[in-house]
Amino acid sequence: MKTIAVLNQKGGVGKTTTVTNTAAALATLGAKVVVIDLDPQAHLTIHLGLEPQSIESGSYRILTQSAKFESEIMMVRPNLWLLPANINLVGAESELVSVVGREIILREALQASEEEFDYCLIDCAPSLGLLTLNALAAAGEVLIPLQPHFLALQGFGKLLQTIELVNRRINPDLKVKWILLCMFDSRASLPNEVKADIERFLHSARGTNSAWAQAQVLPYFIRRNIKLAEAPSYGKTIFEYEESCHGAEDYRKVAEYLYAQYQEPAETALPETHAEGETQEQPVEVTESIHTNVESVQSDEGSDMPPYEIERVLRPEGADENREEPPIEIREIQPQESQASDELTPQQTQPDESEPDQQQY
Repeated sequence: MKTIAVLNQKGGVGKTTTVTNTAAALATLGAKVVVIDLDPQAHLTIHLGLEPQSIESGSYRILTQSAKFESEIMMVRPNLWLLPANINLVGAESELVSVVGREIILREALQASEEEFDYCLIDCAPSLGLLTLNALAAAGEVLIPLQPHFLALQGFGKLLQTIELVNRRINPDLKVKWILLCMFDSRASLPNEVKADIERFLHSARGTNSAWAQAQVLPYFIRRNIKLAEAPSYGKTIFEYEESCHGAEDYRKVAEYLYAQYQEPAETALPETHAEGETQEQPVEVTESIHTNVESVQSDEGSDMPPYEIERVLRPEGADENREEPPIEIREIQPQESQASDELTPQQTQPDESEPDQQQY
C-alpha cells in the first residue's frame, strides 16, 4: 500500500479537494483506495456525503481507544473507503499528551491493512501538531498542495523543516515527492514566477540527503474552477458533480500520473514466445541476430573495430525445460567478395566504392 500524506499547514490551499478527487479518480482506475480524515473540521467526511456528528467510528477512536482500523473504515464509493472524522478529534492531542509512542499510533493501526489497499491518502489538518505528526509517521510520501502566491511560499520552508525532522527522528522512509499547484492561473505572471522559483529550489536539492531531494512539481496543475468549490456542498466528488469541467479534467490527469508512477515496468519478453500450455505442431528454432554497424560500436574515434553479429538461439517451443540454455555467440562478420543488390536488407545499401570507410542508410 502506498501511503501519501497530503499536507500544508496553510488552510484553503486545496488539501481536502485534492484528497477527495484524486482518490475518486484512482478508484475509477481500478485501484483500492482508503482515505483518512485527520482534520477535526471533518471536511473530507463532508465532501464524501457523510454527516460527521452522526458517525461514532473514525480516526478519533483509532488514536485514543486503540480501535482496529478495518472496523472503523466504511465504503463510500466503489473501490473507495473512508476513515471519517468529527469534532471529537479536537481533544485527541490533549488526551494523548502522556501516552508513550503517541506519534506512531496511526502507523501501527495501518500495518494490519497494508495488503488490503493499493493507496492510502491522508487529509491532514492545517497545522503541525500531533495529528499531522501521526500522518507523517505513517506515510511514505508527502504531496504538498500549494497556492502559487508569495505568502504561500513563506510557510513552505517551515513545512519542509518539519518533514525533515520527522524523517530524521521518527520515519526515515518519509520523502517529499510532489508539489501540486492549485488555483493556478496560467495567464498571470505571478503563478509562473512562483512555479519557477519552486523548481529552482527543488533542483538545488538534487543529490543531497534532504527529505525533498527527489521532490518535483507535478506536470499538471489545478486550474481555478468554481465547480470544485460547489461540489462539497452536495457531498459529491467533482466527477459526480460535473465530470466535464476543468477541475475534473485536471484531477483525472493528476491521478493518472500518480497511478503510472507506481506501476512496475513490464518484463521484456523474448520474441516468438507463447502462452503457457500452448504448443506448436512443429517446434522451430528461432534465431535472433543483431547486426551492428562499425560506427555504433567504436569506442575511440578512428577505431578499426569490425562489425559483429550477435546470435542467440532461443529454446524451441515444447522443448525440455531442463535443457541447458544455448550460449550467446558473438562472431565477426566476414566480408564477402560480391553480393547481389536484391539480397540486401532494407536497412542496408551497397557501399560507395569511392568511400570505403562509410556506409549509407
